[in-house]
Amino acid sequence: MANSTLKQIAEELGLSISTVSRAINGKTVVKPATRDRVMALAEKYHYSPNQVARALQRSSTQTIAVVLPDISETFFGTIVKEIDRVVSALGYMLILADTHEKAEKEHHHLQMLYTRRVDALVLATVVLDGSSVRQFASSEIPVVFIDNVPALSQADAITIDNRKASRMAVEHLAERGHRQIAAIIGSEQETTGAERLAGYRAALREHGLAAEKDLVAYGDYKRDSGYRAMKKLIAGRAEHPFTAVYVTSEKMTYGAMQAIREAGLRVPEDLSLVGFDIHAADDCCGVRITSVRQPEETIGRLVGEQLLKRLAPNGQKKQEWMLLDPYLEEGDTVRSI
Repeated sequence: MANSTLKQIAEELGLSISTVSRAINGKTVVKPATRDRVMALAEKYHYSPNQVARALQRSSTQTIAVVLPDISETFFGTIVKEIDRVVSALGYMLILADTHEKAEKEHHHLQMLYTRRVDALVLATVVLDGSSVRQFASSEIPVVFIDNVPALSQADAITIDNRKASRMAVEHLAERGHRQIAAIIGSEQETTGAERLAGYRAALREHGLAAEKDLVAYGDYKRDSGYRAMKKLIAGRAEHPFTAVYVTSEKMTYGAMQAIREAGLRVPEDLSLVGFDIHAADDCCGVRITSVRQPEETIGRLVGEQLLKRLAPNGQKKQEWMLLDPYLEEGDTVRSI
């Protein structure tokens, strides 16, 4: 079956079977453009390159791929550092790739990493149907998801309880007398955005507060989108008043703080704010921001340990999903009313 598929790919692309085989098996003598064409058609036919590799008793490359949507985020940097600390002790090296939050870039990176036969993959995906890791899963290459987690039974996942994170933020504000709480949410197409939004709405209901759709603005986790979302909320504040805002990412929080300052408002005197994953006051803020935090070092350590368990000879086969608790770090951006 494998040989017939190789022949079909070769015929369609006008290549020799040996060239197709070399491309699929990651040989460097194949031009990158040719490899991309081969891998695209291989995926179309659901052909797993490691069908050949398994028959050849694929040897370890001692490399683990870590693919992230934004490697500049401190959150991811801390996790990667801890993963490296754990796995490097057994001789593994990390390969990092940045997708810039783009599905097509994620797909490209994963194709290339697969042909290079990495031993395992850590992925904060933006493709939530699991299709981007189909080849890894079918070839029994361990995959560990962090941050966003698609519904995929062949992979491990280590993340926080994002609904609980939002409930903690809303509860902190409600206990200090805030009854009208706005929110800036990331993409609902990603599990982090959807879960944090669901937790926000559930917490409002639990405290007998209205979940007004006009008090929710959306961003893409970047600073500019937080800035725009906050400006939109402030512009509608006369018609839809609020005394506090919950912002669900670090960079969006910094953008929101900038918009609040430009509007001539003060935090917390005029508007209270709870951010997410804030590591240090940004130069635009000059104030300690109350923030929901994730246990980043713990996430990284657990990811590293899970990888080693799965990569060990006769290692663990059963997939694990770990849901960790977030925590609230109080700053100076929330006042009681």
